[in-house]
Amino acid sequence: MQTEQLTIFDNERNPVGTASREEVHQKGYWHEVFHCWFMSKEEDIDYIYLQLRSQTKKDYPNLLDITAAGHLLADETVEDGVREIKEEIGIDVSFQELIPLGVIDYSVERDGFKDNELANVFLSKIAHTFCEFTLQEEEVSGIYQARFEDFEDLWLERKQVISIIGFEVNQDGGKVNQTKAVQREDFVPHPEWFYQAVIERLKVI
Repeated sequence: MQTEQLTIFDNERNPVGTASREEVHQKGYWHEVFHCWFMSKEEDIDYIYLQLRSQTKKDYPNLLDITAAGHLLADETVEDGVREIKEEIGIDVSFQELIPLGVIDYSVERDGFKDNELANVFLSKIAHTFCEFTLQEEEVSGIYQARFEDFEDLWLERKQVISIIGFEVNQDGGKVNQTKAVQREDFVPHPEWFYQAVIERLKVI
């Protein structure tokens, strides 16, 4: 299998070459990713959708994360990143339907893993029912929604625990409805300020 190649960037966001995904994370090269958050409004309440990463994932297994996200390969544009939505959660969304929220650059380092990302962040405000989601089970094991107000309160430390509802896929491929109480430790450890920055951008749309 051919190793994934990613475009790498200098500190001024200028492309300077390519490297394998493994090398990118070993050496901490800046690289591009695609993030798409789903939101909906139901009975005048705003909700945000979260994916539950598969327990078999190498990085951050069984933690809540961005609705759909992934690395942009060296031969891809930001627009090509929309494929992540279809691949991970089975929803067809065109790039033109997405609302751009800009680029957020951030760094995470742990146990020799250096993740320096230029995150191209987008919002999809098209409402979907849980039955519409078809998950790429090696990547995603569930979809949840939280009240956006609760999500904001969690990351601004006004609440320690919030309730989320959704489903997880069982061993037979069936969807099992779930309600959970979660805290910040149940989410992928993007920097706290990153979640806060995303929330501020989502609030003005």
